[in-house]
Amino acid sequence: MWRPTLRFVAAVLITSGLMMLADAVLTLTWQEPVSAFIAGREQASLGRELDEGSDFLEGARQATADERDVRKRVKRLAGVWRRHLETGDAVGRIDLKTLHRRYVVVQGTDTTSLRKGPGHYPKTPLPGEGGTVAVAGHRTTYGAPFRTIDQLKPGQEIVLEMPYGTLTYAVEKTKIVPPDALYITDRVPGAERLVLSACHPLYSAAQRIIVFARLARREPPRVRRG
Repeated sequence: MWRPTLRFVAAVLITSGLMMLADAVLTLTWQEPVSAFIAGREQASLGRELDEGSDFLEGARQATADERDVRKRVKRLAGVWRRHLETGDAVGRIDLKTLHRRYVVVQGTDTTSLRKGPGHYPKTPLPGEGGTVAVAGHRTTYGAPFRTIDQLKPGQEIVLEMPYGTLTYAVEKTKIVPPDALYITDRVPGAERLVLSACHPLYSAAQRIIVFARLARREPPRVRRG
């Protein structure tokens, strides 16, 4: 009478073992599947929030439409957008074209925020405000948005699509630094920069991999007509 029970228990153990093995293989070769599913749902929600929330800027976009200095216009609109943001809100979209990755960026780099997607360091400027913009992201969990940033090469473009304009940065270099290397977000005189930060190596938080990029061009937002 014990044989059916033993066979059932054995089947459950084998199935569980195979599932754990599959999870491990997926994590090593791609990303952790459960947290990836969670991040996918969060990204979809953030995308809707960003598209709906950016309507808030329409009045400011209209009011600055006659400003011919694109830098000044984008900076002014960025300031308005910053005052609207709170931790966990959708900030804009980052497009890593050469890596075929595109994500909604969230405001904040706390644990909860980074589970949603790449996070903007609140103490750094928004794109277009001047100075050094900093964005962090996971490499193996929660969608692993920055898993392959080590493949970025000098000259390749990183695009930040904001509700108030599009800013394109050109990669300058990649560097491995200690976790406490706070200088990476320092302002560089006369330069507008973007730094991407993630843990390094994969599956470890011993160091950080930093991608440094410099602003190449900025484009103003489109204004609705009629």
